[in-house]
Amino acid sequence: MMYQRPFTRHKTREVRVGDTIVGGDNPIWVQSMTVPDTHLVDEVVAQIHRLEEAGCELVRVTVPKAEDAAALAAIKKRIRIPLICDIHFDYKMALAALDHPIDKIRINPGNIGGYDRYRQVIRKAKDKGIPMRIGVNAGSLEREMAMKYGFPCPPAMVDSALRYIEIAEAEGYHDLIVSLKSSDVLTAVEAYRLYAKQANYPTHIGITEAGKAPYAVTKSACGLAPILLDGIGDTIRISLLGDPVPEIAAAFDILQATQRRVRKPELIACPTCGRLEIDLEGIIAQVETRLAGRKTPVKISILGCIVNGPGEAREADLGIAAGKGKGVIFKRGEMIRHVLESEMVDALMEEIDKWEQEEAEKGTLPREKRIDSKDGRVRLPVLA
Repeated sequence: MMYQRPFTRHKTREVRVGDTIVGGDNPIWVQSMTVPDTHLVDEVVAQIHRLEEAGCELVRVTVPKAEDAAALAAIKKRIRIPLICDIHFDYKMALAALDHPIDKIRINPGNIGGYDRYRQVIRKAKDKGIPMRIGVNAGSLEREMAMKYGFPCPPAMVDSALRYIEIAEAEGYHDLIVSLKSSDVLTAVEAYRLYAKQANYPTHIGITEAGKAPYAVTKSACGLAPILLDGIGDTIRISLLGDPVPEIAAAFDILQATQRRVRKPELIACPTCGRLEIDLEGIIAQVETRLAGRKTPVKISILGCIVNGPGEAREADLGIAAGKGKGVIFKRGEMIRHVLESEMVDALMEEIDKWEQEEAEKGTLPREKRIDSKDGRVRLPVLA
């Protein structure tokens, strides 16, 4: 079996966002944001449907104009996941958005126009029973904090977040989620770590303005892995230039790689080199195709030579260590059968089926968490 690092999660409050509970021991939910102008309802809804199909669990739309706020009810009626409104600069748009059936509002207090305007938004959100994300960004830190610290460093960002939390709490409002985003990886990592030592409101994590894939995915993974491995994070977004749909797969891959949310089998394969004595690429392609759609959290190692193959195969749940035209299948570290190269894929799939059956009989497979509401909306299945 693969070694799993002991995982202590940053203990946070639970905040309800629509029919989804953020924080506590709930899964780290994956979210994204739409691209079209929000008042273009058909375009926005079409994109949200594509995001839902990809596995998105929370979606955010921007509301810079009155016509955008007016479109919120129409959007909400046609989607299955919680709807979040994103507000910058104009606090009146936050107040307007709160008159519509939204599930959460996100504001950046640093550019909302001062503490009094922030309090007005807090009071209305409280009256409406709508949660809020306090989004502190390094690039738009309020002047007071920038002057106090000289630049948007992690202590300045956390100080800003704590100030806005205190103001909300003074109003008797606690339905808060906090983000401390930066386009600089080190700044983001240290800000989230510092925050987690001082507050227990759930966090939304991300590396903002990461840029264009594939570098943006790599940058996001470098910044979010340390945070996730420290047990920090309750929702996540991978910010990519262009179509937001690829953000979803990238987020789930990062969660899977850090073992924070394992939702599917993981394939381990050795790099291509001159020692390979089987068609490893072809075998991997066949296994990937046949595993498509499976939710079993099983680690499968397929190695193509004798250097590391036996050791790596023993460490996986199921593994193949191959030599010239043949190989050995390992299960839980024990060798169980010899197979020819032509039989490897079928034999491995047989063992995966047996694994699933055995784990199900023992009751050790994680249960899929589903939230079914009276209106027939069904949450996408996840493994926590």
